[in-house]
Amino acid sequence: MVKVVSFGSLNYDLSIWLDRLPGPDETLRAQKMEAFSGGKGANQATAAARLGADVHMVGCVGNDDRGRWLLEVLNDSGVNTSLVRIADEPTGTAIPLISPADVSIVIVAGANASTGVADAEAATEVIAAADVLLLQGEVGAAGARRAAQAARSGWTTVVFNPAPVDPFLVEAVVPLTDVLVVNRAEQTQIDAIGPDTGQCDIVLTLGGLGAQLDDVLVPSFPAEVVDPTGAGDAFCGALGVAVAEQRPLIEAVRFANAAGALAVQTPGAQPSMPTRDAVSALLEGRSSP
Repeated sequence: MVKVVSFGSLNYDLSIWLDRLPGPDETLRAQKMEAFSGGKGANQATAAARLGADVHMVGCVGNDDRGRWLLEVLNDSGVNTSLVRIADEPTGTAIPLISPADVSIVIVAGANASTGVADAEAATEVIAAADVLLLQGEVGAAGARRAAQAARSGWTTVVFNPAPVDPFLVEAVVPLTDVLVVNRAEQTQIDAIGPDTGQCDIVLTLGGLGAQLDDVLVPSFPAEVVDPTGAGDAFCGALGVAVAEQRPLIEAVRFANAAGALAVQTPGAQPSMPTRDAVSALLEGRSSP
C-alpha cells in the first residue's frame, strides 16, 4: 500500500445550485442548498484513500461541530486524522455557487489560516516516510514550504496544485515541487510570478478536454456533469496515488482523468471522490461495479 500525505485545508461546504450566477446588485432564488465535507486538502486525501492509499491528513479545524463532523467523515473514508490540529478559529467554510455553465467558490479560511510551520514540523517524520506529498493553495506559504522541505529530506515526491494561486506560496513551494498541476488560468498567473519550473513535470488540466503533459494531450472520458466541485481534487489525489505506484506519468494522468470524470457525476466534493473499482472499470471500458 502506497503512502500519501495531504497537507492542506478542511472546509465545511455549503453548495448552492443556481440557474445562473448573479450579476452586480442582483438577488436570485437558488434551486437548492446542501452541506458537504470539503477543502482541497481533505478532498485530495479522501480521493487518495478511496483509491487504496494509506493516507495522513495534516491541517486544522475549529473546536466546533463542523470540525468534528469533517474529521468523522475523513475517518470513515479511511484517512488518518491524527495530525489534524484543533485550532482556536472556527472551521473553514467554502460556498460553491453551481450553475449549468460553471462553478464559482467563495472561501472563508477560518482554522485553515492557522495551518503553518508547527503543523509541518509535527508531521515531518510521516511526510518523509511517504511516497507522495499533496500540496494545494488554501493554506499559508510558510507551512507548505516546510512540508515540502520535509518531503525533500525523505525523497518523497511533491505534487503541488497551487489553487487558489498566491504569489508567496508559489515562490515558496514551486522550487521544491516535482509535479505541478495547473489549469490554463493558473499557468498564466504562475508565469507572471516567474518561479523557475525547470525541475517540474507540468500537468496542464483542460477540463472536459482532458489534460496535457508536455505536447501530449491525454483525452478525458465522457461524463454527464452534475457538479464539477472537487473534480480537480479527484484528479490530483488520483495522480498522486498513481505517481506513488511508480506509474509512468502519462499513465498516471490517464488514471487521474478517469477519477475526475467520475467525480463530476456526483454532487458535493468529498462524496464524489471515486473508488478504485470505479476508476478501474472506466479505464477498462466496463460498467462501474
